[in-house]
Amino acid sequence: MCPDCHQPAAACACKQDATIVGLDGVVRVSRETKGRKGKGVTLVRGVPLDAGSLEQLGKSLRTICGTGGTVKDGAIELQGDHVERVIEYLKPRGWVVKRAGG
Repeated sequence: MCPDCHQPAAACACKQDATIVGLDGVVRVSRETKGRKGKGVTLVRGVPLDAGSLEQLGKSLRTICGTGGTVKDGAIELQGDHVERVIEYLKPRGWVVKRAGG
């Protein structure tokens, strides 16, 4: 979804960021522990938003899940296993959401 005109990224009428255009339009939500000393995090990747809007979405997800997190390299990281809650939050907002990983 375009943050400016609120249309799907393919039908966006306003100026799009180059990083938004390069994505396939599928938001992938997964749980990982690799490189985190066994601590699990929920990763949200492939969100077609610019950096500012991605930060706002990360803030909303942290509030909904009641946990900490950050935005790194175009992905939102949430502390803990919140995959189902994130999927339930993103689907009604018009994105195609898939659970990635096991």
